[in-house]
Amino acid sequence: MTSDMVVVRKEGLYCVPGQFYIDPWRPVERAVITHAHGDHARGGHRHYLAAAPGVGVLKSRLGDIHIDGLAYGETVVHNGVTISLHPAGHVLGSAQVRMAYRGEVWVASGDYKVEADSTCTPFEPVRCDTFITESTFGLPIYRWQPQQEVYDDINDWWRANAAQGRASVMQCYSFGKAQRILSGLESDIGPIVCHGAVQTLNTVYRDSGVWLPPTVMVGDVDKEDLKRCLVIAPPAAAGSPWVKRFGDFSDAFASGWMQLRGARRRRGVDRGFVLSDHADWPGLMQAITATGAERVIVTHGSIAVLVRWLQQQGLQASGFDTEYGDDEADDGVAIAGGAAAATEAAAEMSVATANAAPGGDVPAPAAPAGAPHA
Repeated sequence: MTSDMVVVRKEGLYCVPGQFYIDPWRPVERAVITHAHGDHARGGHRHYLAAAPGVGVLKSRLGDIHIDGLAYGETVVHNGVTISLHPAGHVLGSAQVRMAYRGEVWVASGDYKVEADSTCTPFEPVRCDTFITESTFGLPIYRWQPQQEVYDDINDWWRANAAQGRASVMQCYSFGKAQRILSGLESDIGPIVCHGAVQTLNTVYRDSGVWLPPTVMVGDVDKEDLKRCLVIAPPAAAGSPWVKRFGDFSDAFASGWMQLRGARRRRGVDRGFVLSDHADWPGLMQAITATGAERVIVTHGSIAVLVRWLQQQGLQASGFDTEYGDDEADDGVAIAGGAAAATEAAAEMSVATANAAPGGDVPAPAAPAGAPHA
């Protein structure tokens, strides 16, 4: 091909030969949606195409839309471009978009993580010539601990609070993060209370066949039992009359941003749990390598750092300027202060790169173990 298959237009990422958009941020005729977070799935498009497991979430968030669901790996041809959707492991129904045209293959990842969890189909590497990757946590300082260790820490925190007669209030994204945390809870510690925004999505997950422990609304719990409950609520509920119903409580926030030393302080919570639905630095390396792509285009996040690192590895790398952001935009708040988070991350990275080679090269990440087959 003499021109790029995917370019950036004012409406969003555009597949030129296919004449459709991927996660467009302005209304278009035909949109392929990678997942239902608000920065990727917006209203106003005439026709939507998404992975079948994500259709229910999209309808619950966008209302009555004209949408077709495509099973993972199933193909459809539009204007000569063969389109298929493949698991991204980010949230329920998340997908990577594979586009094949005249012997060339491009893949747009949307958002993804490489560690599998029980609430969505695990990430599946897709071989391609050009890979469009996110870089939300595209700095070497971001390295997640195994999720089971985080679940254990959350349960220990909840158990200790319950023993002291205090409710435990967990702030997290209502779509995806909340359900992932629920899947790791030991429900015999006490009642699990969910904010209405979370409970609505719990229903969608359960209807899709995802197991979650029993959850209730606050009005369904006796006042005495509230003293040992775990509460799952969106960040926007912090300080609201609703959350004050739990009396004396300990609060926490779960996010990849909690790895930054000042993030928990800015949130003003008792505990910060580092749990992200995005790939960390080693995960990004693992995913990119598994595609076999010689060209990588980086979107939203630490674009410059990841592009520079990939170029140093001999890949053709560049960035796309997009309007995608943090999942927490769905819950109406900024996670770590935007510029403040970027400044802090850069400061912490300067420590991590203190022993780098002359010229400020980013240190190599640890080699990923057990990289999945392409």
